[in-house]
Amino acid sequence: MGVARSTMQYKSEPKDDDALRLAMIRLAKKYGRYGYRKVGELLRAEGWRINHKKVERLWREEGLQLPERHKKHKRLYHHDASVIRLRPKYPNHVWSVDLVHDRLSSGRPYKMLTVLDEFTREALCVQVATKMGAHEVVEALAPLIVQRGAPDHLRSDNGPEFIAEPLQTWLKRVGIDPIRILPGSPWENGYNERFNGTLRQEVLNAEWFATTRQAQTVINAWLRQYNRIRPHEALGMRPPVPETI
Repeated sequence: MGVARSTMQYKSEPKDDDALRLAMIRLAKKYGRYGYRKVGELLRAEGWRINHKKVERLWREEGLQLPERHKKHKRLYHHDASVIRLRPKYPNHVWSVDLVHDRLSSGRPYKMLTVLDEFTREALCVQVATKMGAHEVVEALAPLIVQRGAPDHLRSDNGPEFIAEPLQTWLKRVGIDPIRILPGSPWENGYNERFNGTLRQEVLNAEWFATTRQAQTVINAWLRQYNRIRPHEALGMRPPVPETI
């Protein structure tokens, strides 16, 4: 073309990130407790070709950072904790159960039984009730076993609901080996404790329930999002049961 190479220079075109910013803000409003890493994975699932550095830069420019966490206090671990704790090796190997306490808008307390598959990180059930004894625990676990099969082990703490004779007799009858953590050692049930913290942050601290039925409806909707959409760092930023398109 008769043009000298020294005069031909590439000029970068400024990219318009307004559409990306709007998509990022939309996800931040919908999932208020997600950080930029999880939102970035959701954006890539929607078809955006971006890396985490760009998402972090736009995230900071829009002021969407979450409050910094407080420093964790040191805990006194048992010397043989690694021996006591059984690691999950395959789906339905170890289920963990725990109870979460909360109050309705009237001040009436209620409980939630959370059931988690430790290998897949899937939340199998969150049962809401004003009363949660051993019989209610059996009623919540029985449909799960019919649908998914019985796990090899069931991990729990030493609460009266879990050590009661009706529950222990039923577990032996269906062939489940109960595992009880040591008293004062919640880290031995760490998968379920982590899930309970997420449930409290994203639902219980954000919503105000008038009835247990309302709480159950909202938690069931959140549970679907937790299992099918929410990226999990332990699973390579994949949800436990991803939705297929």
